Amino acid sequence: MMSTFKNCLNIIKKNICSVFGMKNFKNIWIHLVLIFVSLISIFPFIWLLSTSLKGNSENIFAYPPSIIPKEFTWANYVGVWHRVDLMRYFINSMIVAGGTVLLNLILSSLAGYPLARMEFKGKKITFFAILATIMIPFQAIMLPVYLITLKLHLVDSVNDVMGYIGLIMPFAVSAFGIFLMRQAFLAIPREMEEAAIVDGCNVFQVFWKVLLPMVKPSLAVLAIFTFIGSWGEFLWPSIVLTKEAMYTLPVGVNNLQGMFSSNWRYIAAGSIISTIPIIIFFLAMQKYFISGENEGAVKG
Repeated sequence: MMSTFKNCLNIIKKNICSVFGMKNFKNIWIHLVLIFVSLISIFPFIWLLSTSLKGNSENIFAYPPSIIPKEFTWANYVGVWHRVDLMRYFINSMIVAGGTVLLNLILSSLAGYPLARMEFKGKKITFFAILATIMIPFQAIMLPVYLITLKLHLVDSVNDVMGYIGLIMPFAVSAFGIFLMRQAFLAIPREMEEAAIVDGCNVFQVFWKVLLPMVKPSLAVLAIFTFIGSWGEFLWPSIVLTKEAMYTLPVGVNNLQGMFSSNWRYIAAGSIISTIPIIIFFLAMQKYFISGENEGAVKG
């Protein structure tokens, strides 16, 4: 009887493992724990989405919370779109995030390449000095950066172009980006660079035509992290910006709280709209995360 029960249990384990594509039954518990933690992490977003789809008759702060709306409606999205200039906020955020990503990719690559491939005096000291800046939070240097921005007239009170520059320049390059690109260049075999030099390429051509295309996965990772950070930045734009026409999406969505007397349905709808570009950008760039362009380039 006991052996029959064990055989049945083993058959059940094999079937479960085959369904989940796992060789070991213990992996199921690991996956279950990960799924549970993921659900806890994503719950605030689910509650925000649910709130944005609820009608005025529902209590959004009910306990226990109601995830599935009883009165499903798109009125909150329509109301926010017509009453607030979200398109203008969206354009401002796209300009700032796009400029920040572009400058980070260019400057981080240009800084990471010599730190990885060239030999010069003070190379290690320079690299460790750059890494040390990671420990300094932006809030600690925000006041001098703000004063420099004012001295250079890089605020929106002068004109819109200067306002965009004032938002972008403090985040134009990061120590994390330089470190990431340096490690990416170090992973490329020296033979690729030597072969390009033999073919007549100069230093810049080696960097631009040979090495840079081979670090696309790292560029994609840097672009995603930079875009997410720039798109969600609230503190710096809220300090520098004075014109409502120059508001980015985080500042504009925060402005909804006073505009609609804390209408959380509208605020939730505006927040969901502001996250859509991040999701689209991530989905567009994720294919570069794992790339085998370097594999097999050098044999032996």
